[in-house]
This record gives sequence, C-alpha cells and structure tokens, in this order.
Amino acid sequence: MNYLLTMRFCGTAYHGWQRQQNAVSVQEKTENAVLSLFGEKVSVTGCSRTDAGVHANCFKANFKAEKLMDASTVVQGMNFYLPEDVSVLSCEYVGDDFNARFSCVSKEYRYVFYDSRIRDPFLINRAEHVKHELNERLMDAQAKDYLGTHDFSAFCAAGAAVRSNVRTVKNAGVLREDGKVVFFVEADGFLYNMVRIMAGTLLYIDEGKIPEGSIPLIIEKKNRLLAGKTVPAHGLYLNKVFF
Repeated sequence: MNYLLTMRFCGTAYHGWQRQQNAVSVQEKTENAVLSLFGEKVSVTGCSRTDAGVHANCFKANFKAEKLMDASTVVQGMNFYLPEDVSVLSCEYVGDDFNARFSCVSKEYRYVFYDSRIRDPFLINRAEHVKHELNERLMDAQAKDYLGTHDFSAFCAAGAAVRSNVRTVKNAGVLREDGKVVFFVEADGFLYNMVRIMAGTLLYIDEGKIPEGSIPLIIEKKNRLLAGKTVPAHGLYLNKVFF
C-alpha cells in the first residue's frame, strides 16, 4: 500500500528534510516513526529536500508498506511516535505509481519578515526581523517581475548542480498579514536558495540598495552578484504542494 502523508513541521532543530549521515533530519524522524508503527523499515519520499532550519506548513511525503492500516490510525500512530515539532495532519491511499517528489507539478513557498524596532521573542527562528518598516506595496509590485519562465541563475547559490536553471514562476507577490510581511511565490521548481535570494532582493529594493525595476535586468544578466542577499532560512516555509 502506498501511503501519502500531509505533514507540518518546525525546521529549527533539523538539517532539512533529507536524511543526513551526521545531522538530524525530518526524514529520519519520519522513517523511524513508520518503523515503530508498521514494524517495517521503509524509505519515505518527500516532495522537497528543504534547507536546514526551513519550516513547512504543508509537506507531502509518501511511503510503501506491506501492512494495510486505516488512515486515521496512521495519523494517530505517526503523531504518537514523532517528536513534538513534527506532525502528520492527514493520510490517504494513493496509486503505486505516485511519488511525492516526481508527481509534484508546483510548490508555493512563503518568506516571512516582521518589521519592528523591537524583537519579538515568539518569532525567533520563525521569521526574519527587520528593524525598519517595510513597504509591502512596493515589494509586491517588484515581485511581479519574477513571473514567467526565466533562467534564474542570478537567484541560485553557487555550487548547485542542476541540468537547467530555467524555472516557471506561476504566482508571486507580497502582502501584510497579522503584523508580518510575507513574500509568496509558486513555481514548477526552485533552485538552491532561490526563494531566499528572491526575498533578499525584494528587501534590498525596499532598502534602496537595489534600484526599483531592476529584477528583469538581474534575470537577464544571470549574475548572482547583482541580486540581493540570501536571507536566513528561519523565515522560509513550504506552504503548498500541487499535484
């Protein structure tokens, strides 16, 4: 049986999703929970690798097990064995050919800033603190320049090994929500640190370090040095997954 889990996790204590030899990962904790619940050692496939410290409001993962178990029992059992910063929201049966990584057609990430002169202890490791007021309307207008199919080499960390840096951004924008400023972007795929560099570029435009209207030229030049900084991982959330 092929089980699809919808999960949520705080990534602060983890070195991303993917299992690591010398660091704790969400995949490791998930596979250990499956072993405890099903009595079977399986490989759990995640929809995204995610960097160390990155969170997920919605993460999809699937695994195949010989034992047939009711979906509600899987949810309750997995949550019993998982640590408190990882939870399974739902479980469903999917076809044998379903793969959480390769069946995914697009994902939406959110990067969260909070703009205040005073730090908020409850947002530590949950959002990036900016001490000046952000202009979310300006940032939203600039974010629209990410839309479309482009070579995003300027928004990729050095050393990433991929066949192509071309990605299609389907939706992007910035909004103010519950006292925080949120950059959201949906694409058919993302390069290494792509969202964090996109968010950092918008931040630099807001701060006047990069001129307004520069994003198309930065994309065209394919030069990482022209884009903004890579903002910290703790503000990044995988928010939606589309199949």
